[in-house]
Amino acid sequence: MEEIIKKAFIESINNIRRGDKEEELKKIQEKIVNAKKIVVATNNQKKFKVIRDIMLRVCNAEIKMLDIDTRFADLTRMPALTKGLIALDIEKADLYIARGRLGAPGSGSMLVILDEKGRVLTASLSPSSVIHKEDIEERIKKELIEALSRIGISI
Repeated sequence: MEEIIKKAFIESINNIRRGDKEEELKKIQEKIVNAKKIVVATNNQKKFKVIRDIMLRVCNAEIKMLDIDTRFADLTRMPALTKGLIALDIEKADLYIARGRLGAPGSGSMLVILDEKGRVLTASLSPSSVIHKEDIEERIKKELIEALSRIGISI
């Protein structure tokens, strides 16, 4: 992954980067499909179950729920990302999945998948619950499926 990132940085610096490459996408897919341990940044059993059930269809990983309340992340500018980084700081894993508010209250939500260094591999956004009016489990299911499909992993 580091070599792919380095190559992309150099292309950008030299002003020759013209979008994502297939080998970059393949590397992200490999990281997700080959994950051995995934930490889900929630202590909500319902949210965890939805994410776990979907991820077990993608990889054969140990999937663990973070045993800590992440609500205080709502005090930050990007709560969903903050939750993922909290999980990374607490527990060693190959992947971290976090879901929470996108930004300011009313901004909707984001589900994000991070690697072991906190790099965003994929994510998805949802409108405010006032707009979509779905229950949380259904919305999380849609967000995770969308995040995976954005990088070519079909459920």
